[in-house]
Amino acid sequence: MPKLEGFEFWSRTLGGARHVVAPMVDQSELAWRLLSRRHGAQLCYTPMLHAQVFVRDANYRKENLYCEVCPEDRPLIVQFCANDPEVFVQAALLAQGYCDGIDLNLGCPQMIAKRGHYGAFLQDEWDLLQSMKIDKTVRYAQMLEKAGCQLLTVHGRTKEQKGPLSGSASWEHIKAVRSKAVAIPVFANGNIQCLRDVERCIQITGVQGVMSAEGNLHNPALFEGRSPAVWELAEEYLDIVRQHPCPLSYVRAHLFKLWHHTLQVHQLLREELAKAKTLEGVTAVSRELKLRCQEDMSRQKEGEKPAGGLPFFHWICQPYFRPGPKEGSKNGGACSKRALEEEEGNTDVLSKNKQKKQLRNPHKTFDPSLKPKYARCDQCGNPKGNRCVFNLCRGCCKKRAFKETADCPGHGLLFKTKLEKSLAWKEAQPHLQDPQQAGPGEPGGLPEVVGGALA
Repeated sequence: MPKLEGFEFWSRTLGGARHVVAPMVDQSELAWRLLSRRHGAQLCYTPMLHAQVFVRDANYRKENLYCEVCPEDRPLIVQFCANDPEVFVQAALLAQGYCDGIDLNLGCPQMIAKRGHYGAFLQDEWDLLQSMKIDKTVRYAQMLEKAGCQLLTVHGRTKEQKGPLSGSASWEHIKAVRSKAVAIPVFANGNIQCLRDVERCIQITGVQGVMSAEGNLHNPALFEGRSPAVWELAEEYLDIVRQHPCPLSYVRAHLFKLWHHTLQVHQLLREELAKAKTLEGVTAVSRELKLRCQEDMSRQKEGEKPAGGLPFFHWICQPYFRPGPKEGSKNGGACSKRALEEEEGNTDVLSKNKQKKQLRNPHKTFDPSLKPKYARCDQCGNPKGNRCVFNLCRGCCKKRAFKETADCPGHGLLFKTKLEKSLAWKEAQPHLQDPQQAGPGEPGGLPEVVGGALA
């Protein structure tokens, strides 16, 4: 069968999907994808998989894809992060029988992607260091199409826009890619909190489909245009998990998202949910949250409005709007997350994790100028060994030392020394013969092969 391309691939293989669930690490697992499909999602992506690990580790392939698919979970696109073309192709070939398309992550803005040189940080090859102007975005998309891309998802944000600095996605950039740049289908991602946003995005940008991540996590029925009671979707999800098990950490994270607004009201149950160690324990907390919500509903007065400026009462699935950084930086412009943390006496903007570390160690400081500086490996950029003879990290040093049969005492690698000792020991044993020279049946000789078996 000839390979389908562009719009033909989108319309025939992907069924002309318009409502798309984004790839989300530890969150777009099989159970969640099935729940989303039941409520209007037409196409789902797997969580991002590491191409190199996928190629070398059979267990990783089994746990993250081979045992994570079923007939109801199609069409499905597998997303990889990769920075080596050969490894990416190998991973795609190993995955092709379990999905309908392969996606290369060029959008992850997290620090782990920077260290691994993948995701949005592959854009550094185009000097996109501070902001992506529309003309550069257009040329970048055209380059990807020429490289063989058959479908493109545009996030409408720069890699600096993450966490509290996410801000709004630029539909203007997405529209420019769709209208001026490429002749392949385009999906939009960003600013999607309800079905009305989906329809408006398609109308404004002209894209073929719209992808949702955070909006989907808080309301899996988003693509249906419904905002049901939280417990309705929580109970349905837990039932699916019993049929298609996944790590408890995934389940707990989903329930924290679904019950987010209710947990602001019943905060003691937040601790209970965090401490639950089994699926039954998590289910029990969810059941208790449902009872608390029903009690709140029974006490609701006529004409009463939702608290906290929410569009619905806390027991209804609804969008979560991430709070932005404090307004009014000294220069009147946007400031970085680190700059926010460094404001005088402004410790309240430290992340919860950093605040916990400070509680454990009051002398702990997060001043970047006091962090130790590490010299970089000449090949991969990871911290190098201080005493490495090659000025490399341990991984790169091991490969080079093995290839050159050399020693690196700094990393405890003694390939040359061990070889010399082996040769010296062999010379000291004159009675040992070369197995190739000894005759069959003689000491040191190769065994005879009889009928394909060793005799």
